[in-house]
Amino acid sequence: MSNNVSEHKAALFLANGCETIEALTVADVLFRAGIPCTKVSVNSTPVVVTSHNVTVVADTTIDHLNFDEYDMLILPGGVPGTPNLRACAPLMKQVVRFHREGKLIAAICAAPSIFADLGLLSGIRAACNPTVEQILLDNGAELVKENSVTSGNIITSRAMGTAIPFALAIVEYCQGREAADKLGKNILYYQ
Repeated sequence: MSNNVSEHKAALFLANGCETIEALTVADVLFRAGIPCTKVSVNSTPVVVTSHNVTVVADTTIDHLNFDEYDMLILPGGVPGTPNLRACAPLMKQVVRFHREGKLIAAICAAPSIFADLGLLSGIRAACNPTVEQILLDNGAELVKENSVTSGNIITSRAMGTAIPFALAIVEYCQGREAADKLGKNILYYQ
């Protein structure tokens, strides 16, 4: 872990059927950057089963989360993880609030479709998994095919294979380009 503990604090939301690598890669990279990242289950228990039947035990459940303690909300993709996140009304309310307040919201793979569906991507450059591109287009997003896209306080990314650049984009947002580049080199990821 980095010697510099960030003043930023992330909440990473896990639903049954989420994409394993997208969730755990982000948690790992943020840990290495010294950015506290709480894994939050949207289930009634901390136990989440990912889209590839990997059991993950979250740090807490959404019912016990004080959203005011966090600076950013992160949504991994996966199916049925994305629809399960979308069905979580308390999370959707907070995603809209965080966006409105200028706090970071980030989503990867199919999860950017949630932001689009909430009306948060109209006129915004965004990336997503090819399977949900039409949802973004139908909701006015400017679709780009980049590994990770930062548009103001929104970060989006395409899929499992872009989980590291997505996580590093979050690090860059919080700590600057130099810190993200240094961490990328430390983990032997070169853009």
